[in-house]
Amino acid sequence: MGKALIIDGDTIELAGERVRLHGIDAPEEGQTCTAGGKAWRCGQDATFALAHEVGNHWVTCKVRTRDRYGRLIAKCYVGPYDLGAKMVRNGWAIAYRRYSEDYVDEEAKAMDDHVGLWRGEFLPPWEWRKQKRQ
Repeated sequence: MGKALIIDGDTIELAGERVRLHGIDAPEEGQTCTAGGKAWRCGQDATFALAHEVGNHWVTCKVRTRDRYGRLIAKCYVGPYDLGAKMVRNGWAIAYRRYSEDYVDEEAKAMDDHVGLWRGEFLPPWEWRKQKRQ
C-alpha cells in the first residue's frame, strides 16, 4: 500500500517495486493508434489515463506472482476500485486473455461504447511489441 509512481498504462511502481497490473495489456509508451484517419499517441494517453485513475490516492495491491522480468503481477485498487477493470472499461487497456479472462466483459463494454482505443484502429500491445522486436 502506498503512493504509486505511474510507469505506463499497465505498470506502476509501489514502495520501490515494479507492479504489472494483472490481466490487462495497455499500449506501450511509443505506440500510436489511428482514429478518424489520424495517428495519435495512444500509449502516452493510456499512461495519462492510469495516472488520472490513481491521482494522489493510495494504491493497494494483491500480489499474484512475479513475471519473467521480476515485476510483481497484482490486482491493484484505489479504494474499492480495481484499476485493471477501470483501464479496460475506459478503453485504455485490453483484456490480456493469454493470462486471464477477468476483464473480458469490461472490454466488450468499451468496444460497444467506442471509448479509448476502441474509437479507432490499433494493434494489440503484444503484437506491437512483437513487431518492434523483429
